[in-house]
Order: sequence, then C-alpha cells, then structure tokens
Amino acid sequence: MQRYRECNLCPRHCGVDRVAGRIGFCGESAVCRIASVGPHFGEEPCFSGTHGSGNIFFSGCSSQCFFCQNYQISIEHQGRAVNDEELYDIAHKLIHAGVHNINFVTPDHFWPHVERLCRRLRAEGEDLPFLFNSSGLQDPTLIPLYAEYMDIFLPDFKFADAELAFACTRYRRYPEISLDAVRLMVAAKGFLEPWDPDNGVIAKRGVLVRHLVLPGYVPNSLDVLKLLRAEFGPLLPLSVMSQFQPVERCIERKHLDRSLTSEEYRRVCDTVEELGFRNVFLQPYSGDPDFLPDFERDEPFAGNTKHRQQSVS
Repeated sequence: MQRYRECNLCPRHCGVDRVAGRIGFCGESAVCRIASVGPHFGEEPCFSGTHGSGNIFFSGCSSQCFFCQNYQISIEHQGRAVNDEELYDIAHKLIHAGVHNINFVTPDHFWPHVERLCRRLRAEGEDLPFLFNSSGLQDPTLIPLYAEYMDIFLPDFKFADAELAFACTRYRRYPEISLDAVRLMVAAKGFLEPWDPDNGVIAKRGVLVRHLVLPGYVPNSLDVLKLLRAEFGPLLPLSVMSQFQPVERCIERKHLDRSLTSEEYRRVCDTVEELGFRNVFLQPYSGDPDFLPDFERDEPFAGNTKHRQQSVS
C-alpha cells in the first residue's frame, strides 16, 4: 500500500496520501473500486473471441477526458468497493466462465491491488493472458513493472496536439509521455501476436494501440498516425475507432458536441492506407451503438446481452 501514500501512479504525480482517504487526481482513494465485471464482446475480435474478454472496469481514471464514453465511472465515479479477496473471487469467476483473458480497464491508479491479484493468480498456475487496457497516460517509469505481470498492452494514443490534450485532460504533455510509454510497452512485449483480424484468433501477447478519431480534429488524428508510423513502422498493430458520440459534458462545454462524420473518418482511414500500416482494425462508421455503455444498468452494454441471447438461441 506504500505506493498509495504519496501517490505517483500516473504522470500527474499528485503525491496525495490516498491511504489516509485523500483523493487523487484520478478521483479515488486507496480503496479499490470497480464498476462492472463480465465477459465483454465489444473489444477487438482478437480479444473478445467467442467467449468474451474478461473485463474488470475500475472506477476513476487519471486522464479525466471530459468526452469519455465511460464518464459515469471515470468521472462520476460510480462503482463499489472491493477488497483483495473479493477482487480475487471476481477474477476467478471470470476465468471459470471461459473468458479468453482478464482485461483490466484503467487499472493504473489501482495498480497495487492489480499487482497483488496477478501475482496470486500466477502463483496458482493461471496462464490466461492479462491485458492492460488504458488511456495511454501512463508513467513510463512504471511500464517495466506492469510488464512483469501483463501479457498484452492496449493503450489509447489520443493526442498528438498538445493543446487539444490540455483542453481535454488538463495535461499538455500527453503526446510525449504516451509515446514514451508505448515505446516501453513495445520493447517489453513486442507487437500483438498472433495477428489474425479475419478469423478472430485470440491474441496472447504484445501491443495494440487504439486511436479514437475526434470530430473536428482530423489533423490531430493524422499527426497521431504519422507519429506512430515514424516511431514504430508499418507493422504496429492499430485500432482506429469511429465510435465517438458526444456525452453531456460535451454539450455543456460546446466542445466535441457532435458526432464524427463519415467524411472525417474516411480521411483518417485513407491516411492509414497511405502510410502503409498493415495490421489495422477499422470500425463501421459510427461504431456499434450497442456498445455505448450505461453503467446504471447491471449489464452496461446492450451488445453483451444480445450476444448471450444469440448464443443461447
């Protein structure tokens, strides 16, 4: 628990004593809280497969992007407290449900709890891939520690534009910090493998970078792609997402308050092709509305419910 006492678990280094009950920039104390758990079918096919990715959604987030589709848990902090035994039981139930991996969603600000869980599961012989699913705003110095336990890194790379990053997250250094973090992730685990986007063969190890195209900010997306291409070459696995939908805070701020257009997404996809990226997931225009969550429900994702119903039928 010492890592919570002067918390430096994200690049903001707010230094608060979360053990004493103080709240970090992530909005959380040292009490681990989760918002949703279950087999999830809204990830890329190489993670969801036929039995789902075993997602554990943690409350809070160090990025605090005002446009987050998971704002109910990342910003409004819905969720329930769990101790180490409860977290272990949750993971075990997912494993016995037959999921393809344990998918820790925004786990960095609760890393001490996650580390203890992973260490215990590995000591018991569990060999399911562990997946670090994150905003991209990770402290690079902690990546080697994460890599001791995580098999797969699934970071966002949201911003090449520092001013846009500041407007959305209040953190201007997002581009450089996130690039450093991805470098270390790739150095530790390599590119995602196996790579089989057509048949949905389950990935076991490596890095896939996600990028969400934001309406009105196509140049930011093009710069992200150029930055990643220059740094990692054309084989870097990417997931370029079109699913942005404005949430209430977007409307209030009058910023990012509309959906992405098909023309905007097409321009980004054209650049993916022009830059020669070979290992890429693209979305149908506007994504799948069944995987826009509502964490007020027991099952936040209508798409998961539909998948279960189809499996039974």
